[in-house]
Amino acid sequence: MSETTRLDREFLRSALTLASTSDVDHLLVIGDSVISPADLRGRKCRKKLIYAVTSEALGLELQAKKEKAIIIPAYDYSRTERVKMAVVSALAQGNFKEGDSVLCLTGRIGRHLDTMMTMRIGGSLDDRVAIEGVKLGDEFNSQVVDALIQLALQIGQEGFEGHPIGTIITIGDHNAVMETSRQLTINPFQGLSEAERNVLDPKIREAIKNFSVLDGAFVIREDGVVLAAGRYLSASDENVKIPLGLGARHAAAASITATTRSIALVVSQTSGAVRLFKEGNIVLELHQTARRT
Repeated sequence: MSETTRLDREFLRSALTLASTSDVDHLLVIGDSVISPADLRGRKCRKKLIYAVTSEALGLELQAKKEKAIIIPAYDYSRTERVKMAVVSALAQGNFKEGDSVLCLTGRIGRHLDTMMTMRIGGSLDDRVAIEGVKLGDEFNSQVVDALIQLALQIGQEGFEGHPIGTIITIGDHNAVMETSRQLTINPFQGLSEAERNVLDPKIREAIKNFSVLDGAFVIREDGVVLAAGRYLSASDENVKIPLGLGARHAAAASITATTRSIALVVSQTSGAVRLFKEGNIVLELHQTARRT
């Protein structure tokens, strides 16, 4: 961590003063910077504080101290992308509700907090992404969706053995998805019990990362059970429009979510960006600053 300057201290004091007002419901601190007890002493924002950290050890340490803490991927995403990821994770874990005002503090990895953003849950996160789009409906398990978003980020960042890869992961309405798709390769998950192929198990998420090199999509049930890998999505909807520059994977994800009640995550092989589709539209878009080499 670099040396604290007077400007750093004044920035933090101003942010904590703003977070203590009645206009702010939550203070979300993103990164591995923990605000000192001295800075928080006597401030109303102390009870509003939620940490989004990249270190699992730090997250567990904070939770042991009865602090609210969530763990997000440690990759070098831009400040805006880290805010998106932290807000999505906090939403999935029930930390926010509709209409809440959130003050977000973040900065470069390994440096002091230097960026402040405010947002209202249910309002726009930026010009392209709306938070309400991430609220996918009661039929989806928020833990499953959150785990798969983080898995997609890992695939986009790491690739496979140093090579960039892309993939599609569909979630929900599995019967309709299976009916409008066909197997391209042997299904590596066939024959396993449901308990042995749920994405909430870290071993299964690691297996999905490895099988992402296969052509085709993963089909996952609402509760996280992986039904198949290597599926060709044959659904087609001529009314679906995707932004220029996006390819066949994104078109397939848009069509399958337009013609079924599923949602779909797409990892771009070209850029590593992760996009979440619902009803044929992109409702979440996460970009990274650089891929791991």
